[in-house]
Amino acid sequence: MPTKATDVSQTLAGFIAGSRYEDIPEPVRHEARRSLLNFFATAFSGCRDPALDIALGALSEFGVPGDAAGDAVGDAVGDAVGDAVGDATVIGRAERVDPLSAAFLNAAAANVYDYDDTHLRTVIHPAAPVAPALLALSERRTVTGQQMIHALALGIETECRIGNAISPEHYNRGWHITATCGVFGAAMAVGKALGLDDRRLVWALGTASAQASGSVETLGFMAKSVGVGAAARGGLLAALLAERGFDGPDHPLEGVRGFLNLTGEAPRLAEVTEGLGTRWEALKNIHKPYPCGIVLNAVIDGCLELRASGATPVEAIASITLHGNPLLRQRADRPAVTTGREAQGSAQHAVAVTLLQGRAGLEQFTDAAVNDPAVLALRRRVKLVDDPSRAVPSVRLVVERKDGAVEEIVIEHARGTDQRPLTDGELEEKLRMLAASKAPDCTEVDRLIEAVWGLEKSADVSQLLPQARPLG
Repeated sequence: MPTKATDVSQTLAGFIAGSRYEDIPEPVRHEARRSLLNFFATAFSGCRDPALDIALGALSEFGVPGDAAGDAVGDAVGDAVGDAVGDATVIGRAERVDPLSAAFLNAAAANVYDYDDTHLRTVIHPAAPVAPALLALSERRTVTGQQMIHALALGIETECRIGNAISPEHYNRGWHITATCGVFGAAMAVGKALGLDDRRLVWALGTASAQASGSVETLGFMAKSVGVGAAARGGLLAALLAERGFDGPDHPLEGVRGFLNLTGEAPRLAEVTEGLGTRWEALKNIHKPYPCGIVLNAVIDGCLELRASGATPVEAIASITLHGNPLLRQRADRPAVTTGREAQGSAQHAVAVTLLQGRAGLEQFTDAAVNDPAVLALRRRVKLVDDPSRAVPSVRLVVERKDGAVEEIVIEHARGTDQRPLTDGELEEKLRMLAASKAPDCTEVDRLIEAVWGLEKSADVSQLLPQARPLG
């Protein structure tokens, strides 16, 4: 482990370069498979969103066929992606694009509805930037199932450990942490799959740092998807460039002007390196049952419990006060949202629509649901209060009735979190439901599920992808 600040990037790169598949504990491998399964589910959910239509149209307009792409992107990566232009999969769609664009689009789709996996300490959505980069690579280079699981686990470990070092101040300052840290996870995952040595992995970290960006101000808008998509594409590009000798700084993470010091306040460098190989962040990753910000899961659980009790009908409610971790207010105190996309981060909307409709699925976070007069009226009765003693996945709902009576509901552990995780079967059903809802012409979902669970026996990960596209 490092004894001085200048060891951080090298120690991380050395660990990744030296890691063997056998070094990854089976519970971590299983969590990687779960994250990949959930990634496909969320990529299906966003694959035909208007944001993806626009992005695909823009990227396709500038696509070039065959080896011409080599000249377009430069000799450094031309050999890697040139022949594959137009051949890479966009999950849930028939169109084919170049691998860099596929990484961008599939990452953006997976994060459109905030339905993706979540590392609770940092609120990073780990698979969205990492899995698409690896899948895009697999359509150009042979990646085995064991290599995929190994690289995915290391990519998740990388982005979450970097996030640990600068959380919560990084997010509080307005950085969209999935995008900013995700590019490092994607770079290290692809670098591992390519077999890069530690020197080239440090170079890849440097090129990733040059691209690390993303703003919380974009949440609720299509622009959010650019940060997450760019993280996947940027990580893939960083590793491909490093493979060909594209160098970078020696201390891209911990340098005086490195990523951690640039975007953090007092970065805890040991968070990146201590316990590598023995403490796994993938085991702290959770999967959402609702398509909205993780801070709202407990809120929705509480509202479903309130509705199920029947003790306080909606028409009897005078006010609802949510006592939650300060992140709940920071992220979700949005009483005046006007679109479904914005509503994914609104506690007021989540409360109102869940109590009125008894559900919290994709249809509850649409423009129509947001502008329902009944929802508009009820959300005006919701207020938020900080309770620093509460963890992110918990909340206390205090419901005051018009007759003065008070009902209180406490959710200590939201559904989907580490104390109440979704089962493997529930993740399978989430994938089936989202694919059927958003890409009904993709009919090989059961085969895809079976292939993900059996991935480590696969000699070629790219064989997953035809099962994630429409037949024909």
